[in-house]
Amino acid sequence: MSKLRVGIAGYGVVGQRRRQVIDRRDDMVTVAVCDRRLEGDGAFADGVRHYATYDRLLDDDLDVLFVCLTNDVAADATIAGLARGLHVFCEKPPGRDVADIARVIRCEKTRPGLKLKYGFNHRYHDSVRDALALVQSGELGRVLNLRGVYGKSTIIDFRSPTHWRTKRAIAGGGILLDQGIHMVDLIRLFGGEFAQIHSVVSNDFWNHDVEDNAWALMRSETGVVAMLHSSATQWRHRFNLEITLSKGTIVLSGILSGSKSYGAETMTVAWAAENDSGDPKEQTTRYNRDPSWEDEVAEFADAVLHGAPILNGSSDEALRTMHMVYRIYCADPAWKARWDLSDTLPPDLDADLDAAP
Repeated sequence: MSKLRVGIAGYGVVGQRRRQVIDRRDDMVTVAVCDRRLEGDGAFADGVRHYATYDRLLDDDLDVLFVCLTNDVAADATIAGLARGLHVFCEKPPGRDVADIARVIRCEKTRPGLKLKYGFNHRYHDSVRDALALVQSGELGRVLNLRGVYGKSTIIDFRSPTHWRTKRAIAGGGILLDQGIHMVDLIRLFGGEFAQIHSVVSNDFWNHDVEDNAWALMRSETGVVAMLHSSATQWRHRFNLEITLSKGTIVLSGILSGSKSYGAETMTVAWAAENDSGDPKEQTTRYNRDPSWEDEVAEFADAVLHGAPILNGSSDEALRTMHMVYRIYCADPAWKARWDLSDTLPPDLDADLDAAP
């Protein structure tokens, strides 16, 4: 069987890392890339063709498109790829706002034979997968509440007033949309959907037109309560998700990343007992490898080649997570009014979900 011919739109750090994973597989091969920083059309020494724009890339002979572009064009490139009959993998976030992913879903529905997957990479970390399996086993009872903190000292190049991530017109949002969306996705994964949301959103420190901090307090219809803090003023980088259940707790701390700056990736499980005096038996597991990039692409390749379902990162999941992000933005009345977010949140999520394939 011939290999799937892959084009990568956006050949920065993430695009290059995706290529490394793709080219290690025996069923996929990168044949072309595009990036506006490249000098026009041509080819690298290894024969991979390169272009300046994704329009030129889509004229190449491709089976699959990986979209690793800025938020303002991610949805347009995804739609263009689907329209060309390509299977598409798009990095998070799926666009600048809910309307972007809704546009993609409308196009996706007209191409039922194609696969579309979004890169919610954290779901593929072993600590997260082990925690989810333990929650689903019922051993620790039902989920009561969650507390999540995900922060770093800046958004990428946040100090720079010219970087695209500091520009609302390009990025759509700041630290919550850029990084905190992973924690939002995990809170949904473990806690379900949330009916009530209260928030405080601010850009008081870095003073760009996107947020540098977002706090949210949420409650589901089944009574699960979640707290979230997404921060670009967390001077020591931090990832921490505490899941309290009726018979114990699970704490995910640290996340293996390219920067290695979030500390060791661990899962600590505590089993509550009647006579533990608030000091229950605990067990900590440390994870020393990150299979997430390989496993994420493997699931996508399996879906394309064998018709398997998209288990994580479907357009439905992307829409729900983006909707929750924008509900957090809009739950702060001052933030909503300041940036005129009234048109970024469709009043009826169910209508958009019904449009999903």
